[in-house]
Amino acid sequence: MTTNDDVTITPPAWPLGLDALGYGGDYNPEQWDEATRAQDIALMQEAGVTMVSIAIFSWAQIEPREGEFDWAWLDATMDRLHQAGIRADLATATASPPPWLTRKHPEILPQKADGTVLWPGGRQHYRISSPSYRRYAVAMTRRIAERYANHPALAMWHIDNEIGCHVPHEYSDDAAVAFRRWLQGRYGTIEALNDAWGTAFWSQRYDSFEEILPPRSAPTFPNPGQQLDFARYSSDELFDYYTALRAVLAEVTPHVPCTTNFMVMMDAGPMDYARWMDRAGREHGASIDLVSNDHYIFAQDPHPERELAFSASHVRSLAGGAPWLLMEHSTSAVNWQGHNRTRTTAQSHRHSLAHLAHGADGLLFFQWRQSRAGAEKYHPAMVPHAGTDSDVWRGTVRLGALLRDIDEVRGSRVAARAAVVYDFDSTWAARLDSHPSDSVHPRRQAVRFHHALARHGVTADVVRASDDLSGYDLIVLPEVYLTSDEAAANVAAAAERGATVLITYFSGIADEHDHVFLGGYPGAFRDLLGVRTQEWWALQPQETVTLSDGSTGSVWSEKVAAAEGTEVLRTFAGGDLDGVPALTRRAAGAGSAWYLATRLDDDALLALAGELVADSGVAPVVGELPPSVEVTRRVGEAGSWLFVLNHGAEEAVVAASGTDLVSGIEATGSLTVAGGEIAVVREA
Repeated sequence: MTTNDDVTITPPAWPLGLDALGYGGDYNPEQWDEATRAQDIALMQEAGVTMVSIAIFSWAQIEPREGEFDWAWLDATMDRLHQAGIRADLATATASPPPWLTRKHPEILPQKADGTVLWPGGRQHYRISSPSYRRYAVAMTRRIAERYANHPALAMWHIDNEIGCHVPHEYSDDAAVAFRRWLQGRYGTIEALNDAWGTAFWSQRYDSFEEILPPRSAPTFPNPGQQLDFARYSSDELFDYYTALRAVLAEVTPHVPCTTNFMVMMDAGPMDYARWMDRAGREHGASIDLVSNDHYIFAQDPHPERELAFSASHVRSLAGGAPWLLMEHSTSAVNWQGHNRTRTTAQSHRHSLAHLAHGADGLLFFQWRQSRAGAEKYHPAMVPHAGTDSDVWRGTVRLGALLRDIDEVRGSRVAARAAVVYDFDSTWAARLDSHPSDSVHPRRQAVRFHHALARHGVTADVVRASDDLSGYDLIVLPEVYLTSDEAAANVAAAAERGATVLITYFSGIADEHDHVFLGGYPGAFRDLLGVRTQEWWALQPQETVTLSDGSTGSVWSEKVAAAEGTEVLRTFAGGDLDGVPALTRRAAGAGSAWYLATRLDDDALLALAGELVADSGVAPVVGELPPSVEVTRRVGEAGSWLFVLNHGAEEAVVAASGTDLVSGIEATGSLTVAGGEIAVVREA
């Protein structure tokens, strides 16, 4: 929201003029000659492209020498896009400083924890905390905004690119100054910081903020409070950079929405996007008008659709359930993994549609045309090196047609009555050094629980323990290590209200300062769960434990004591913990609180998910599902749409009634979906 001359202007929550599902990719015309640029527009129209991202890495092209500008190629491109009816997601061009800038101001180059300078030659080679770089980036943003403010092709602003991707933590002297400033804002006094960091340990007491440094390379484990706060500071500093550029755009073009592409995928990232969204909603000039995300699958993952579904659900939840935009994904094998895996057209389309199934209203790729040179020349594109006589191009055209066929789903939303708790902040703390087990990995367990619920036809959001939980009847907290008193009370209130709550081992162990709750584990949730653990039995990498029902656990076990009124559902069988509770349930008001003290094998986890679903009363999207099938439902004013994704090789039958917009088949009670295929059913 921006106020100009007493008039409040609120940008829309979707790209201007985009009246179809978003479809396109990163477009880099500066890499190609004039004939190819003209051909690109014609091919975009053939493929049904509705929007492209442009000028993301174009600073050196726009400003080849300081103060000298070449706008002609970008002007011509914007004009061509407008004439073709294609919307432009125009970037600030700040994601890679030009050589003249780093030569003139080498002090903007980032440093690693060991002092190594990250030199030019790649991209994102800037200190996020550098006043010099901020000044130049803000100036470039203003120039682009003023030049294209009223261009008819402009749909939205793309601020920088994948902020924090390559330099999430930066340890220079500029960072030290900014870190101290952040700490003073957080703690107020050095005494409060010393208490929060536990600096009585190892003679680390500080007498002033000026003595504090980033957690640079040290002889042994750095202070965990220092590490955790530096991660928090780094995430905030990255968002402050976004905010500085966004403020310029809000001033010059208050009517144009702004975004920056998140990277919610695979392992825990260094940016706390939930906190970004909190701050975007409450701080003037900080709005993220629509949420966008980049997502790539990993070749070593045997079931990439599971992580994809979790990531997409997480992005949907960050967007508050509103439609969001997939800014980047790939048509086939990427170039940056150690061993890249090619995907068939069917796989590519199924993975694309999975994002729509979980609430996206647009699918963009990196990139439009595959580069001939540079570090990403082997990254796939909508137009590959082989040209238009290729499976990839035919798939590009087919996907564009498919999106036109299902355009009516645009604006509808995915509703969920279940939630999996995942917290960036808690995960950073859980993954610090000097812990009982390096195998604790909250995100991976969150993905497993999310998938287990999906196998039972239950759609789950991805939220924090501190979020509003009133809309959920089933809540799972896997390895949620850090828990504030307020968050613990919030979870307990959800159970009291009637929700089924499952909490796993290594949850509720420490407060927001990473101080252990004393009196026995799992400290913050001990009373809710009616259990108390004196000591952990962390397992070795290949070690397992057996439970009383014959299932197995790994990574973790512990000496649990159940209080009176707590039902023991499974025990450990054999070994030092023979007969000790492994899974418990306790009534909590109108709901229930379950505790799981080990990492279950896949079959046992699936069975437990079924018990939780039954206990909670959450209704599945459809009835019984084949193991390979994923389903979601999107609901809008015009009706509802059932997305069916068959990730297996064999055909599958699901309960459905209505018209499949993909095949045109009318389903009356059931629908058969071929192996590897998709269906989008307009429900009767």
